[in-house]
Amino acid sequence: MDLFTLWRLVAPPLVGGIIGYFTNDIAIRMLFRPYTAVYLWGRKLPFTPGLIPGNQERLAKRISDTIMGSLLTPEELHNLARRLLATERVQAAILWLLRLGLEQIRSEKSEKTAKLLSEILRDLVGQSLPRLLQILARREDFLEAQLNQVFDQVLLELRLTPLQAGQLSEWLLQAVLPPDVVRLAMVDFLTDRNIQVIDEGFRERSSGTYWVIANLFGLRNTLLRLRSFCLDEKEITNARLQELTLSLQIRDRLQRWLPRLSLQNLPISTVRQLRKTWRDSVRQYLQDEGSHLLQGLRDSVDWEHVSRLILNRLRSSEMLTTSLEVASQELALILERYLEKDLESLMEQVIPILNLDQVIIDRVQATSPADLEAGIQGIVKSELQAIVNLGGLLGLIIGLLQTLSLLIGN
Repeated sequence: MDLFTLWRLVAPPLVGGIIGYFTNDIAIRMLFRPYTAVYLWGRKLPFTPGLIPGNQERLAKRISDTIMGSLLTPEELHNLARRLLATERVQAAILWLLRLGLEQIRSEKSEKTAKLLSEILRDLVGQSLPRLLQILARREDFLEAQLNQVFDQVLLELRLTPLQAGQLSEWLLQAVLPPDVVRLAMVDFLTDRNIQVIDEGFRERSSGTYWVIANLFGLRNTLLRLRSFCLDEKEITNARLQELTLSLQIRDRLQRWLPRLSLQNLPISTVRQLRKTWRDSVRQYLQDEGSHLLQGLRDSVDWEHVSRLILNRLRSSEMLTTSLEVASQELALILERYLEKDLESLMEQVIPILNLDQVIIDRVQATSPADLEAGIQGIVKSELQAIVNLGGLLGLIIGLLQTLSLLIGN
């Protein structure tokens, strides 16, 4: 067999394999290259830029539609949020935040935290609590159990000791009912109208010897002279009242009577009525004056000092450290109950806010053709190389078939 005949037999599979191999390789490269359009004599050459760079905007839209339509559907995002917001993960996150805040409180030496806490306490006591108190005080059952407990355990059991009875009786006689106050009370009581009523009543209701005295002498002149004496002879009247107090042993009588004074000696119906009156009085006072009381408390308390005391206590409190885990667990359960009810509607609001489809489009459009090629080549490099090899193999097979046809023809 001569050289020409041998070449005719070998050339078809060799040329076919080379053409098939490099044709597929060129086709794959033309997907990405050239990255920009190529112009010759002012006219853009066909197939420039490559298929992917030339249709990058449309490719980005298709990728976005595919991902949002098949992968990141609302149901998948909902399930993803449920997995991310599992109770254990939420509890761990809350516990981390609480510990971080506690560590910051313990390590911070500035006045910023104390000032912030003082403003919160001032607003709570001066603004929030008064409004809340006015609303709650209108309810019939507001503080009912607490006020009943105070009445039953404090007021109902309250008894004065002998020392307290002595001090109270001394205060009553010196500050509340001194002789001058008693004298003025007598003058105020002995008006002309009252004297006339007393005199007429004494005349009508007396009998026997008292009837004779009442109708012959009466009480009118005596009471008028007593009133005049109290007005004209102030010092003497006060002295007589002081002597009368001593002679009647009013102080000693009060000291003996006050320790026996107790609400338990009253009838049960009276005690119940007193307890209801006490409860209604406190509630009415809180409703009318509670806001002014709290606002006055807000202005009179040094809240910055209180805040420092609270922060110092927090820094040294071991109970707070041990209770962080319990607090985080309770907060996680509360959040879980909330998410069970509102997670779906929450995700419907979050998805438009995230605008994921536009994010995907912007990222794909912002990626350079070279980076796109490198990314795609990195993902399917072996598959693309297999296509190139397959092209060479098919070219080789077609060339062998052509050689076989030549041999059969000869």
